[in-house]
Amino acid sequence: MGEARRRADQGLPPRQKKANKSNKDDSPRIVSWLPITENQKNQFYDITIRGGWIGIGIVVLVWVVVRFVGPAAGWWTPADS
Repeated sequence: MGEARRRADQGLPPRQKKANKSNKDDSPRIVSWLPITENQKNQFYDITIRGGWIGIGIVVLVWVVVRFVGPAAGWWTPADS
């Protein structure tokens, strides 16, 4: 017996359809002919800013190793000393 027939026999109302929980982005597009939305633009900004800070951190870490850790460990001698 199908679900609809069972519910009708028991006097229950038809089952409610679930809300559409798709990941569709309903934010407006930046330009009508370009398929990029405002939310996607903001996500791109957040990712690039985070990536930039990660890059700055890596550069500082490499600089500290080259300038201080390497010479202190005797791995190499800086050219300016």
